[in-house]
Amino acid sequence: MLSTLHPPIVWRHFATLCHIPRPSKQEAELRDHLIDWAQQQGLTYEVDAVGNLLLRKPASPGCESAPGVVLQGHLDMVCQKNEGVDHDFSRDPIQAVIQDGWLRSPGTTLGADNGIGVALALAALEDRHLQHGPLEVLLTVDEEAGMGGAHGLQADWLRGQLMLNLDTEEWGEFYMGCAGGLDVDISRTCSPEVLTEHGARHLEVRLSGLRGGHSGVNIHEERGNAIKLLSRVLVHACREHPQLRLVSCRGGTARNALPREATAQLVCTGANPQDCMAQVSASLKRWEQQLQDELRGVDDHLQLHGVVTPCPPGPLKVLPRTEQAIWLDTLHAAPHGVFRMSQDVAGVVETSNNVGMLHLTPQGGDVNFMVRSLRDSGAQALADQICSLWRLSGTQARQHGHYPGWAPNPGSRLLKVCQDVYAREFGATSHVQVIHAGLECGLIGAKYPEMDMVSFGPTIRGAHAPGEGVDIASVDRCWQLLRAILTTLAQPDH
Repeated sequence: MLSTLHPPIVWRHFATLCHIPRPSKQEAELRDHLIDWAQQQGLTYEVDAVGNLLLRKPASPGCESAPGVVLQGHLDMVCQKNEGVDHDFSRDPIQAVIQDGWLRSPGTTLGADNGIGVALALAALEDRHLQHGPLEVLLTVDEEAGMGGAHGLQADWLRGQLMLNLDTEEWGEFYMGCAGGLDVDISRTCSPEVLTEHGARHLEVRLSGLRGGHSGVNIHEERGNAIKLLSRVLVHACREHPQLRLVSCRGGTARNALPREATAQLVCTGANPQDCMAQVSASLKRWEQQLQDELRGVDDHLQLHGVVTPCPPGPLKVLPRTEQAIWLDTLHAAPHGVFRMSQDVAGVVETSNNVGMLHLTPQGGDVNFMVRSLRDSGAQALADQICSLWRLSGTQARQHGHYPGWAPNPGSRLLKVCQDVYAREFGATSHVQVIHAGLECGLIGAKYPEMDMVSFGPTIRGAHAPGEGVDIASVDRCWQLLRAILTTLAQPDH
């Protein structure tokens, strides 16, 4: 099916990326395939200590003195699927379909982020008619799970002076800056409380139907966060019904994706547990309507369900009351969403946080917060605030994985070339943006401070969420733009 799309040289490579599984930290099979392909193409390659792949192609005849260009993207993808979808990202190919000019993967993420960028770079290496200077393609690993590849990149590996990052998602825009950030991991353990009461009732509460999305790019849209919403509901339910005891709670599957679903297991003890469950079920209906009203126009498919069943015979393990209160109250109080807007770049988020993953059992649990900011000091301040909140209850908090932002350079020579080529090729004016997402440009720039960098890409919607799609026509235009930029940079007057 992808063979019918234009340009075939790009879509052929993307089809390969769809066929070979590539979750974060599991890129080896794809990397080995690309090494075999590179050898067939007569390209040289290197793999560094953390698994990044670097492919090199000599300059076209007569273009040897042109500045070297690095094309950069990442091999891994965010793996998200809807509830009930039978898909194993470590084994199964991505099933892509064409719908009204878009390529999508119903029920799972597509991997257009950053598979299209990788495909564009590989196509540039393969194209025998393309005029270019010395060309390198840097394909990093583990970008989506903490930028491990960029963190481990060697400082003396790349030869090029210019870099085109192909990992942004809005056609017609050039990016010259991005947010940095870090993770805050919370961990708390306890001994479970054992209940031996007879007649207790079990309640499963599930919040689902949210859109999810990229925790940086979509954060300002105020989409629902399933962990935060369910925590809010449970705080009120347990206050109104003290006989409710929390067994477990789980939500989110990726630190950099807005959680779409969350589930809690509770039991109701004491006298008249059936009456209690009836009241809780009625309350959940009211909460569902209230949350739907609050999120109307942003997340229109929220669902909140409660299923009551008899508890199995035997002892029941639950969180102790004190632990239950600490977890629910602190999750409810923890910041999520936009924290501060930029005063320097109009309309751009400066600092934000995503409550991304929660796993809670009667023995304790873990929760991850992903903090982003255009300012390192802003990210640090918000991370410290989150840690301080949890430390009030003596809870362990760990900050890690800091990566720097990419500071804008309005005087970039490469940016001027890109804008001029865009205007010439498409007869329109491009836009320059700063993105509230963690591109690898910040980490690469810290190791190669003299490198001039610009980022662009096709239009992608719903990255990091099932149903992710890429606008097919914009991929064609990206290929035209990339070829034109490389050809222009190879000319003697550039």
